[in-house]
Amino acid sequence: MAFEQSPGLRRGWTTGACAAAAARAAFAAMLGGTFPDPVGIRLPRVGSASFPLALAELIGDGARAGVIKDAGDDPDVTHGALIVVETARAARGAGILFAAGEGVGTVTRAGLSLAVGQPAINPGPRALIRETLIDMAGEFGVAEPDLTVTIGIPGGAHLAEKTMNARLGIIGGLSILGTTGVVIPYSCSS
Repeated sequence: MAFEQSPGLRRGWTTGACAAAAARAAFAAMLGGTFPDPVGIRLPRVGSASFPLALAELIGDGARAGVIKDAGDDPDVTHGALIVVETARAARGAGILFAAGEGVGTVTRAGLSLAVGQPAINPGPRALIRETLIDMAGEFGVAEPDLTVTIGIPGGAHLAEKTMNARLGIIGGLSILGTTGVVIPYSCSS
């Protein structure tokens, strides 16, 4: 069975791209008091992409933003899910830290690309989010940020039951995935 990109099918965005956009919007609101909507990010090998916000809240000394995942024509379990990111100040010198919010799983088995106990936010999305936030800090003329970035997917624990996450050792929710930020729908041709 050969996999090939189906002509005419609409591409979508990964959970990682949606999280990066939400993180950028939340951090922009922390720095400037307003949420960019739509929010634009740069994606590797793709260029820029723009995402409308579905959630925008200032909370204490942080902010929360959300983007609805559009998987295009790919039958992705996360299509239509709200990807929520909360940014909050971390201790000076901490850098950018990641935490699992509601519906994002935790790694419980060795052998994955993340250590046991880490939130299931894969290295690709972590790098994209980190780069996006550092760029945003530069736009505001501030140093590299010390932030905790908490990513959640309301209902993600239920959606995870439809995935292989538990068998892979990811418990409690979904994984934040993506290498290029783009979901490419495929078909199986005979």
